[in-house]
Amino acid sequence: MHNEFSVTFTQSIRQILSNHLIREDREEDLCFALWNPSVGLQRFTAMLNDVVLPEPGDRQRHGNVSFNPQYFERVCGLALEKGAGIAFMHSHPGSGWQDMSADDIAAEQRLAGAVLGLTDLPLVGLTVGNDDVWSARFWHSTGDREYKRSWCRTVRSIGEELKVDYADAIAPMPLYGEMFKRTIAVWGARNHAKLARLRVGVVGLGSVGSFIAETLARSGFENIVLIDFDEIQQHNLDRLVVGTSDDIGKLKVEVARERIIKVCTANEVNIRAVPTSIVEERGYLAALDCDVLFSCVDRPRARQILNHFAYAHLIPVIDGGIAVRFKNDHFSGVDWQLQTVGPGRPCLECLGCFLVGDVSTEIAGKLDDPTYLSGLSADHRFNRNENIFAFSENLASLEFFHLLALVTGLGGISDLGVQRFRYIPGMIDSMDVESCKVECDAQNLIASGDRHFSLMGQDLTADAARIRQDLH
Repeated sequence: MHNEFSVTFTQSIRQILSNHLIREDREEDLCFALWNPSVGLQRFTAMLNDVVLPEPGDRQRHGNVSFNPQYFERVCGLALEKGAGIAFMHSHPGSGWQDMSADDIAAEQRLAGAVLGLTDLPLVGLTVGNDDVWSARFWHSTGDREYKRSWCRTVRSIGEELKVDYADAIAPMPLYGEMFKRTIAVWGARNHAKLARLRVGVVGLGSVGSFIAETLARSGFENIVLIDFDEIQQHNLDRLVVGTSDDIGKLKVEVARERIIKVCTANEVNIRAVPTSIVEERGYLAALDCDVLFSCVDRPRARQILNHFAYAHLIPVIDGGIAVRFKNDHFSGVDWQLQTVGPGRPCLECLGCFLVGDVSTEIAGKLDDPTYLSGLSADHRFNRNENIFAFSENLASLEFFHLLALVTGLGGISDLGVQRFRYIPGMIDSMDVESCKVECDAQNLIASGDRHFSLMGQDLTADAARIRQDLH
């Protein structure tokens, strides 16, 4: 059994639930929803994707509230039809994270057996206070028709903003530390508590990813997942903030992990170093444990997978890229583009951040084939990888601003849009792209999770790296 649980849903579903459950008369109400699983290495997430509101005669409201049999039967029929799990939710008139009364426990325990038998998935229970703060739990069979609850660490919603409600008993409020008092002075203790408890994944620990890792560590983040299969090589040292010549041959994730331990300002930091590709099973599943992901990759296949996570698994992805321009073999400028993707935002494919045809080329091993690459023009995108320390540093800083906006809404803005910064003429522009193309499939995958498909598989580049590392 997994050791962590979570519930997530889109911002639009959160609004539907809040409008129904949080009543002006402060009385309780209830409803059901369907959910799909998203299962990572350590975390089991229920993604609500279909709210089933009560119809006339489905419930009885009498200060407290109860549902009638036909309502539950209708929900069960829909769950069977769609192959989905069942979530039961109700409101409490209090505020903050909500515990359960004896009556609440008895009601959900009675439902748990029928739901598990029907769907082969545990019942998920949720409670919301009148301040729109949620708590949630999974109900697991212990045998002999007994069921116990596992509290969820988080309840998350994603749209224009990422809103996370934490169970303080599982994810305690961060302790004040003198080392980050200036940080708290900027965005405040409340926002720091939102940020510090996030589980942030950094996919790719090269020049940009290492800067992101350093920034997270110094900013007091407590939970960081590092995913990269590669080792430090000599040509990395002019751009890798965490590495020195003594680190040549060492895994990038291990060197970054050691660096975070040295420079972190949190009282306690949990770092998971995953020395595999995100294409491979362990890296793929480790990413599904995260609340938000930084895309610091330069390959199309990894970007395709991260794009899939942003919609099918409701994990927002902050992505950026650097394009260095040359004219007559002389530097003529550089562009940085960055964006946060997820429900309600245009996806990486529609923004041109990767091409599906390039994914196929990578799977075939062509991107590491010197014969293939030599047949391309010198300025082909596969042959241009120029970058310097300052370029990476700038992109990492801009990406971190996207995380701040997404989680805190500092300055009254949660969505910075698609941004492009041009060294010449030294201006940052907001690109006028608000939605995906009509033919895009990303929006149809929202909250489909493990019920849809997996993109994991073999990564030939990672295989070659491990052979190289073994020889070293």
